[in-house]
Amino acid sequence: MTIEIVTFPESTHTAEEAAHAVGAELGQIVKSLVFVAPREDGELEPYVVLVAGPDRVDVAQLAAVLGEPGIRRATAREANALTGFVIGGIPPFGHSRPIRVVMDPALGRHQIVWAAAGAQNAVFAVSPATLRMLANATVAPIAAQPASSGSVGSIEGQAQATGPAGGA
Repeated sequence: MTIEIVTFPESTHTAEEAAHAVGAELGQIVKSLVFVAPREDGELEPYVVLVAGPDRVDVAQLAAVLGEPGIRRATAREANALTGFVIGGIPPFGHSRPIRVVMDPALGRHQIVWAAAGAQNAVFAVSPATLRMLANATVAPIAAQPASSGSVGSIEGQAQATGPAGGA
């Protein structure tokens, strides 16, 4: 299997930018969001969460799935330190250390999805099943209920979004 990375002269930092650049629906854009949970030794355990472009993470649901009641979104600095990538370009796999990945099943609604490829202007296309396999992701419903039609596609509350789409 070959993954082709596509780079653009413009940013694909947000889900909207990525969808426009690749000519895809917003739901085909994978946001890779970094969350962290505190450990007893004071260190942070990172998690990468994959959701569709218009979706937001239900943090309580994510906490239940992971068994991590203290989980929270990582800051930009934490996300970079823990994954080796900057927000807007964080890929779903290939991090500087092993990181557990959780993938929302809504990404499976599409034959092809687009994810960040390590830079704020680079993405790659992949089937959701292949993405799950490559990221060794646990599939679990972690997306919040859909927002009102006035805010669909926004990433409010996801300031630490990463990857192609403000948080791929």
